[in-house]
Amino acid sequence: MSRMGDVLAGFHAAWEFESDSVLIRYERGIRTPKLFQTLGERRVPLTALQGVSLSPGRRGTVVLRAEVRPGADPLLEAADGQLREHGDPYRLVLPAERETLAEYYADELRALLTESGPADRFLVAGPTGPLSFKAYDGKASFDGSTVRFRWFWTGASSAKWKAGDQSFAVSELGGVEWRSPELFEGYLRLLRRDGADQPAQADQDPAAVVFGLGYGPVHESLPFAAAVLEAVRVRGPVAAVAAAHRRRDPADIAERIRHLGELHQAGLVTDEEFSVKKAELLAEL
Repeated sequence: MSRMGDVLAGFHAAWEFESDSVLIRYERGIRTPKLFQTLGERRVPLTALQGVSLSPGRRGTVVLRAEVRPGADPLLEAADGQLREHGDPYRLVLPAERETLAEYYADELRALLTESGPADRFLVAGPTGPLSFKAYDGKASFDGSTVRFRWFWTGASSAKWKAGDQSFAVSELGGVEWRSPELFEGYLRLLRRDGADQPAQADQDPAAVVFGLGYGPVHESLPFAAAVLEAVRVRGPVAAVAAAHRRRDPADIAERIRHLGELHQAGLVTDEEFSVKKAELLAEL
Protein backbone atom coordinates (compact mmCIF):
# COMPACT_ATOMS: atom_id res chain seq x y z
CA MET A 1 0.00 0.00 0.00
CA SER A 2 1.06 3.59 -0.35
CA ARG A 3 1.49 4.15 3.38
CA MET A 4 1.02 1.63 6.14
CA GLY A 5 -1.78 2.78 8.40
CA ASP A 6 -3.86 4.53 5.71
CA VAL A 7 -7.57 4.45 6.61
CA LEU A 8 -10.56 4.47 4.27
CA ALA A 9 -13.75 5.23 6.21
CA GLY A 10 -17.21 4.42 4.89
CA PHE A 11 -20.67 3.89 6.28
CA HIS A 12 -20.64 1.47 9.23
CA ALA A 13 -16.94 0.55 8.89
CA ALA A 14 -13.39 1.73 8.20
CA TRP A 15 -10.58 -0.21 6.54
CA GLU A 16 -7.03 0.33 7.76
CA PHE A 17 -4.44 -0.87 5.27
CA GLU A 18 -1.33 -2.54 6.67
CA SER A 19 1.64 -4.19 4.97
CA ASP A 20 0.27 -7.72 5.26
CA SER A 21 -3.39 -7.28 6.19
CA VAL A 22 -6.49 -5.11 6.25
CA LEU A 23 -7.91 -4.23 9.66
CA ILE A 24 -11.66 -3.74 9.43
CA ARG A 25 -13.20 -1.75 12.28
CA TYR A 26 -16.98 -1.68 12.49
CA GLU A 27 -18.94 1.22 13.99
CA ARG A 28 -21.31 0.76 16.88
CA GLY A 29 -23.93 3.28 15.79
CA ILE A 30 -27.63 2.56 15.90
CA ARG A 31 -27.77 2.24 12.10
CA THR A 32 -24.87 -0.23 11.94
CA PRO A 33 -25.96 -3.86 11.33
CA LYS A 34 -25.93 -5.77 14.60
CA LEU A 35 -23.61 -8.42 13.18
CA PHE A 36 -20.96 -5.76 12.53
CA GLN A 37 -21.34 -4.41 16.06
CA THR A 38 -20.86 -7.92 17.44
CA LEU A 39 -17.74 -8.52 15.34
CA GLY A 40 -16.17 -5.22 16.47
CA GLU A 41 -13.07 -5.51 14.32
CA ARG A 42 -11.40 -8.15 12.16
CA ARG A 43 -7.86 -8.43 10.89
CA VAL A 44 -7.86 -9.97 7.43
CA PRO A 45 -4.46 -11.21 6.14
CA LEU A 46 -3.84 -10.43 2.48
CA THR A 47 -3.28 -14.16 1.98
CA ALA A 48 -7.00 -14.66 2.78
CA LEU A 49 -8.07 -12.47 -0.15
CA GLN A 50 -8.15 -13.25 -3.85
CA GLY A 51 -9.72 -10.12 -5.30
CA VAL A 52 -11.28 -6.71 -4.73
CA SER A 53 -14.03 -4.96 -6.67
CA LEU A 54 -15.60 -1.50 -6.84
CA SER A 55 -19.15 -1.08 -8.07
CA PRO A 56 -22.00 1.46 -7.94
CA GLY A 57 -24.18 1.22 -4.85
CA ARG A 58 -27.62 2.52 -3.99
CA ARG A 59 -28.59 6.14 -3.45
CA GLY A 60 -25.37 7.86 -4.43
CA THR A 61 -22.88 5.36 -3.05
CA VAL A 62 -20.11 3.09 -4.27
CA VAL A 63 -19.23 -0.29 -2.80
CA LEU A 64 -15.71 -1.57 -2.26
CA ARG A 65 -15.75 -5.31 -1.68
CA ALA A 66 -12.98 -7.73 -0.78
CA GLU A 67 -13.33 -11.24 -2.17
CA VAL A 68 -12.34 -13.87 0.38
CA ARG A 69 -10.80 -17.17 -0.65
CA PRO A 70 -13.13 -20.14 -0.03
CA GLY A 71 -12.31 -21.76 3.29
CA ALA A 72 -10.31 -18.80 4.65
CA ASP A 73 -12.91 -17.31 7.02
CA PRO A 74 -14.88 -19.45 9.51
CA LEU A 75 -17.65 -16.83 9.64
CA LEU A 76 -18.31 -17.06 5.90
CA GLU A 77 -17.94 -20.85 5.95
CA ALA A 78 -20.59 -21.11 8.67
CA ALA A 79 -22.84 -18.62 6.86
CA ASP A 80 -22.65 -20.74 3.69
CA GLY A 81 -23.86 -17.94 1.42
CA GLN A 82 -26.88 -17.03 3.55
CA LEU A 83 -25.82 -13.53 4.59
CA ARG A 84 -27.84 -10.78 3.00
CA GLU A 85 -26.01 -8.09 1.09
CA HIS A 86 -26.24 -5.51 3.88
CA GLY A 87 -24.78 -8.06 6.30
CA ASP A 88 -21.66 -8.83 4.24
CA PRO A 89 -18.70 -7.92 6.51
CA TYR A 90 -16.43 -7.49 3.48
CA ARG A 91 -18.43 -4.66 1.87
CA LEU A 92 -17.41 -1.06 2.48
CA VAL A 93 -20.07 1.43 1.36
CA LEU A 94 -18.83 4.94 0.58
CA PRO A 95 -20.35 8.20 -0.73
CA ALA A 96 -20.13 8.36 -4.52
CA GLU A 97 -17.88 11.43 -4.36
CA ARG A 98 -15.17 9.23 -2.84
CA GLU A 99 -15.17 6.85 -5.79
CA THR A 100 -11.77 8.03 -7.08
CA LEU A 101 -10.18 7.47 -3.68
CA ALA A 102 -11.83 4.07 -3.35
CA GLU A 103 -10.61 3.11 -6.81
CA TYR A 104 -7.07 4.08 -5.84
CA TYR A 105 -7.13 1.83 -2.78
CA ALA A 106 -8.75 -1.00 -4.75
CA ASP A 107 -5.90 -0.87 -7.27
CA GLU A 108 -3.28 -0.72 -4.51
CA LEU A 109 -4.82 -3.67 -2.71
CA ARG A 110 -5.25 -5.67 -5.90
CA ALA A 111 -1.55 -5.33 -6.67
CA LEU A 112 -0.63 -6.99 -3.36
CA LEU A 113 -2.84 -10.07 -3.67
CA THR A 114 -0.91 -13.19 -4.64
CA GLU A 115 -3.19 -16.04 -3.56
CA SER A 116 -6.35 -17.49 -5.09
CA GLY A 117 -8.52 -20.56 -4.83
CA PRO A 118 -9.58 -22.52 -1.72
CA ALA A 119 -7.50 -22.14 1.44
CA ASP A 120 -6.41 -25.31 3.26
CA ARG A 121 -7.04 -23.71 6.65
CA PHE A 122 -8.75 -20.73 8.24
CA LEU A 123 -6.70 -17.57 7.79
CA VAL A 124 -9.07 -15.09 9.45
CA ALA A 125 -9.56 -15.53 13.19
CA GLY A 126 -13.09 -16.45 14.21
CA PRO A 127 -15.15 -14.82 16.96
CA THR A 128 -13.77 -15.32 20.45
CA GLY A 129 -15.62 -16.88 23.39
CA PRO A 130 -17.08 -17.71 25.70
CA LEU A 131 -20.28 -17.30 23.70
CA SER A 132 -23.94 -17.99 24.37
CA PHE A 133 -27.37 -17.17 22.96
CA LYS A 134 -31.01 -18.07 23.47
CA ALA A 135 -32.64 -20.12 20.74
CA TYR A 136 -36.37 -20.85 20.66
CA ASP A 137 -36.08 -24.21 22.39
CA GLY A 138 -32.97 -23.82 24.52
CA LYS A 139 -29.87 -21.90 25.50
CA ALA A 140 -26.63 -22.64 23.66
CA SER A 141 -23.24 -21.95 25.24
CA PHE A 142 -19.66 -22.56 24.15
CA ASP A 143 -16.55 -22.16 26.32
CA GLY A 144 -13.97 -23.01 23.65
CA SER A 145 -13.91 -26.75 24.26
CA THR A 146 -17.51 -27.81 24.92
CA VAL A 147 -20.89 -26.89 23.44
CA ARG A 148 -23.87 -27.14 25.78
CA PHE A 149 -27.59 -27.02 25.08
CA ARG A 150 -29.99 -26.41 27.98
CA TRP A 151 -33.62 -26.92 26.96
CA PHE A 152 -36.49 -24.54 27.71
CA TRP A 153 -39.70 -26.19 28.85
CA THR A 154 -41.70 -23.65 26.84
CA GLY A 155 -40.11 -24.49 23.46
CA ALA A 156 -38.28 -27.81 23.44
CA SER A 157 -39.87 -30.87 21.83
CA SER A 158 -40.65 -33.98 23.83
CA ALA A 159 -37.78 -35.72 22.02
CA LYS A 160 -35.33 -33.17 23.41
CA TRP A 161 -36.81 -33.31 26.88
CA LYS A 162 -36.48 -37.09 26.82
CA ALA A 163 -32.82 -36.82 25.74
CA GLY A 164 -32.09 -34.23 28.44
CA ASP A 165 -29.67 -31.29 28.37
CA GLN A 166 -26.76 -31.92 26.03
CA SER A 167 -22.99 -31.47 26.21
CA PHE A 168 -20.66 -31.95 23.22
CA ALA A 169 -16.87 -31.89 23.41
CA VAL A 170 -15.32 -30.29 20.33
CA SER A 171 -13.37 -33.53 19.78
CA GLU A 172 -16.71 -35.31 19.18
CA LEU A 173 -17.76 -32.94 16.40
CA GLY A 174 -17.09 -33.00 12.67
CA GLY A 175 -18.72 -29.73 11.71
CA VAL A 176 -21.54 -27.23 12.15
CA GLU A 177 -24.65 -26.57 10.09
CA TRP A 178 -26.23 -23.12 10.42
CA ARG A 179 -29.49 -22.03 8.80
CA SER A 180 -30.21 -18.35 9.06
CA PRO A 181 -33.14 -17.32 11.30
CA GLU A 182 -33.98 -14.85 8.50
CA LEU A 183 -34.86 -17.87 6.36
CA PHE A 184 -37.63 -20.39 6.97
CA GLU A 185 -36.95 -22.67 9.96
CA GLY A 186 -33.50 -21.52 11.04
CA TYR A 187 -31.38 -23.69 13.29
CA LEU A 188 -27.88 -24.51 14.50
CA ARG A 189 -26.97 -28.18 14.23
CA LEU A 190 -23.80 -29.86 15.48
CA LEU A 191 -22.55 -32.60 13.18
CA ARG A 192 -21.00 -35.61 14.88
CA ARG A 193 -17.53 -36.73 13.88
CA ASP A 194 -18.56 -40.40 13.93
CA GLY A 195 -21.22 -39.74 11.28
CA ALA A 196 -24.01 -41.11 13.49
CA ASP A 197 -27.54 -40.67 12.11
CA GLN A 198 -29.34 -37.54 13.25
CA PRO A 199 -33.05 -36.70 12.88
CA ALA A 200 -33.79 -34.72 9.73
CA GLN A 201 -35.92 -32.23 11.65
CA ALA A 202 -33.87 -29.91 13.84
CA ASP A 203 -36.63 -29.63 16.44
CA GLN A 204 -36.31 -33.39 17.03
CA ASP A 205 -32.49 -33.46 17.08
CA PRO A 206 -30.83 -33.13 20.53
CA ALA A 207 -27.70 -31.94 18.69
CA ALA A 208 -29.53 -28.88 17.34
CA VAL A 209 -31.30 -25.76 18.55
CA VAL A 210 -34.00 -24.07 16.48
CA PHE A 211 -34.61 -20.35 16.00
CA GLY A 212 -37.83 -18.38 16.32
CA LEU A 213 -38.86 -14.74 16.16
CA GLY A 214 -36.38 -12.93 18.40
CA TYR A 215 -34.60 -16.16 19.33
CA GLY A 216 -31.19 -16.97 17.81
CA PRO A 217 -30.76 -13.82 15.69
CA VAL A 218 -27.97 -13.75 13.10
CA HIS A 219 -25.64 -11.52 15.12
CA GLU A 220 -25.71 -14.01 18.01
CA SER A 221 -26.02 -17.43 16.39
CA LEU A 222 -23.68 -16.96 13.41
CA PRO A 223 -20.57 -15.87 15.42
CA PHE A 224 -21.35 -18.79 17.76
CA ALA A 225 -21.45 -21.22 14.81
CA ALA A 226 -18.21 -19.78 13.41
CA ALA A 227 -16.38 -20.11 16.73
CA VAL A 228 -17.42 -23.75 17.09
CA LEU A 229 -16.50 -24.50 13.47
CA GLU A 230 -13.05 -22.98 13.91
CA ALA A 231 -12.45 -25.00 17.08
CA VAL A 232 -13.53 -28.19 15.27
CA ARG A 233 -11.17 -27.52 12.36
CA VAL A 234 -8.21 -26.70 14.62
CA ARG A 235 -8.60 -29.98 16.47
CA GLY A 236 -9.75 -32.07 13.52
CA PRO A 237 -8.32 -33.81 10.46
CA VAL A 238 -8.41 -30.64 8.34
CA ALA A 239 -5.86 -29.02 10.64
CA ALA A 240 -3.78 -32.20 10.64
CA VAL A 241 -3.71 -32.27 6.85
CA ALA A 242 -2.64 -28.65 6.72
CA ALA A 243 0.22 -29.38 9.09
CA ALA A 244 1.38 -32.38 7.09
CA HIS A 245 2.95 -30.30 4.30
CA ARG A 246 6.65 -29.94 5.03
CA ARG A 247 9.20 -27.25 4.22
CA ARG A 248 6.83 -24.35 3.84
CA ASP A 249 7.74 -20.72 3.32
CA PRO A 250 9.04 -19.28 6.65
CA ALA A 251 6.69 -16.30 6.29
CA ASP A 252 3.74 -18.70 5.99
CA ILE A 253 4.87 -20.59 9.09
CA ALA A 254 5.19 -17.33 11.03
CA GLU A 255 1.66 -16.30 10.00
CA ARG A 256 0.25 -19.66 11.05
CA ILE A 257 1.98 -19.47 14.44
CA ARG A 258 0.60 -15.95 14.94
CA HIS A 259 -2.89 -17.18 14.10
CA LEU A 260 -2.48 -20.15 16.45
CA GLY A 261 -1.41 -17.72 19.18
CA GLU A 262 -4.61 -15.70 18.67
CA LEU A 263 -6.69 -18.86 19.03
CA HIS A 264 -4.74 -19.75 22.17
CA GLN A 265 -5.30 -16.32 23.73
CA ALA A 266 -9.00 -16.55 22.85
CA GLY A 267 -9.24 -19.85 24.73
CA LEU A 268 -10.03 -21.90 21.62
CA VAL A 269 -6.80 -23.90 21.92
CA THR A 270 -5.44 -25.38 25.17
CA ASP A 271 -1.88 -24.81 26.40
CA GLU A 272 -0.95 -28.37 25.43
CA GLU A 273 -2.51 -28.09 21.95
CA PHE A 274 -0.76 -24.76 21.38
CA SER A 275 2.64 -26.21 22.32
CA VAL A 276 2.17 -29.33 20.16
CA LYS A 277 0.93 -27.41 17.11
CA LYS A 278 3.65 -24.77 17.43
CA ALA A 279 6.31 -27.49 17.57
CA GLU A 280 4.81 -29.13 14.47
CA LEU A 281 4.88 -25.84 12.58
CA LEU A 282 8.49 -25.09 13.58
CA ALA A 283 9.46 -28.57 12.41
CA GLU A 284 8.29 -27.65 8.92
CA LEU A 285 11.01 -25.01 8.57
